[in-house]
Amino acid sequence: MNNLLKGALLGCTIAASASVYADTVINGAGATFPYPVYAKWAEQYNKETGVKLNYQAIGSGGGIKQIIAKTVDFGASDAPLSKDKLDKEGLVQFPAVMGSIVAVVNLPGVKAGELKLSGELLADIYLGKVKSWDDKAIAELNSGVKLPHTPIYTVHRSDGSGTTYNFTDYLARVSSDWKSKVGVDKEVAWPQEAHQLGGKGNAGVANFVKRTKGSIGYVEYAYAKTNDLAYTQMKNKDGKYVLPTMEAFQAAAANADWANAPGFKLILNDQPGAASWPMTAATFILMHKSQANEATAKEVLKFFEWSYANGDALASELEYVPMPDNVVKMVETMWHSDIKTAGGKAVY
Repeated sequence: MNNLLKGALLGCTIAASASVYADTVINGAGATFPYPVYAKWAEQYNKETGVKLNYQAIGSGGGIKQIIAKTVDFGASDAPLSKDKLDKEGLVQFPAVMGSIVAVVNLPGVKAGELKLSGELLADIYLGKVKSWDDKAIAELNSGVKLPHTPIYTVHRSDGSGTTYNFTDYLARVSSDWKSKVGVDKEVAWPQEAHQLGGKGNAGVANFVKRTKGSIGYVEYAYAKTNDLAYTQMKNKDGKYVLPTMEAFQAAAANADWANAPGFKLILNDQPGAASWPMTAATFILMHKSQANEATAKEVLKFFEWSYANGDALASELEYVPMPDNVVKMVETMWHSDIKTAGGKAVY
């Protein structure tokens, strides 16, 4: 998987190792957040069907642009589009899987899960209000942890990113200062008061943190796990400090009200519950309602149908949370009613 993540960093086209006899290829582009699980699904799906998935992990912003331009069969984004935007562009949107964002640090001597942060403190670090690792605000939360008197280097995404969208959404929920000064988007004006580094994709952020002492970044948990990065504990909405575990991700995802989310637009940050991880997000697939190529559209839907039915174990291995069965049924009902050929025939 490390090689796969390096591929995402380089912006390479990622494809399952298909049989030389396979001639069916589906093309997608977008979010790096779900890249590890899409790569695993694609590899297994290719072994079973011979169908090849060609997925470019270019960031959510790029995925949205490419599906609108109709240069790919599906786009992928962690920043869900509003129902109005979907209707304007003639798109449908559905969640593929859920994952979690973690803060990762490079502090010699500080192990994974040892450092504690609150959302407010994390916002202050990225705002440049807290500039050193031995700052009183950090030290007060971390009695017994040896904190160096070194500058903090904040690592952020340099590309249009759904991970950034969800990260900044979380910070805006817990920090009025962040909400008023920076806000929420796939790309934001990062505060100049902080020592900044920008990396392309989740893999780029992970790489910068790995090689920069004194740095802190935000990545999907699979990138922290596969790159052996030191993640932090986080204070959740109930005031409890929790570790990033599958149980914590599932606890946060359990509160998701998909039935009342127009266009499946739903943000899962800062969910209540003593066990809930505070930075949890779904990642979404975008397709056009009107499909000029019925056969290709069917292949895309067959891939995600297979992923819902057979990909749970692979997702869980990478600490992603599979979509519940009732949500899958809602998604597949939407496929049938909304995705049509140019002549109005249901594709699914």
